[in-house]
Amino acid sequence: MYRPEANCGYSLVTLCVCFAGVGKSCLLLQFTDKRFQPVHDLTIGVEFGARMITIDGKQIKLQIWDTAGQESFRSITRSYYRGAAGALLVYDITRRDTFNHLTTWLEDARQHSNSNMVIMLIGNKSDLESRREVKKEEGEAFAREHGLIFMETSAKTASNVEEAFINTAKEIYEKIQEGVFDINNEVTHMTRKHILFSHWMVDTHCGNVFPQ
Repeated sequence: MYRPEANCGYSLVTLCVCFAGVGKSCLLLQFTDKRFQPVHDLTIGVEFGARMITIDGKQIKLQIWDTAGQESFRSITRSYYRGAAGALLVYDITRRDTFNHLTTWLEDARQHSNSNMVIMLIGNKSDLESRREVKKEEGEAFAREHGLIFMETSAKTASNVEEAFINTAKEIYEKIQEGVFDINNEVTHMTRKHILFSHWMVDTHCGNVFPQ
């Protein structure tokens, strides 16, 4: 599930799983490169990003896998769930449809993942307040109902992007320290070098590219 490495405390792998359109590739780019790219092509297959972070005084290598969001790839992305220790479940605050389908995606994640998975609910595009269709209070209520952590972010302004990734990683790290995750037996089918956790970013609008 993990392996301490010579130059860092742990190496963590994050997985981005989603339909296209809520800005998950932009969130990834903002976190890894600290820059915003307004228009992205649809992710085909898997894209990769990495960054060093510090948790509890330890250097952590955070590796992020951004998987394709089209429906045709959904069965493939499900194969990554079982070993996941955490997820970032993302909707677009300017599109009610992405919020309305959260329950389906959450059930899908929990059905195919570790029962101890840490899940953070993210309402992205918080900079577009004038176009908001989902109130912040609705996101908070959904998170409470389903036992999730909640945060709103903006890939464009970088608001809470850092916190979303790092706080999820911290929650997982704490579970490792508490022995909630069996580091010897879990995730070995995915990799014997890393603890895997999933940043699972969801949009329900298949086939279109939405900036941010």
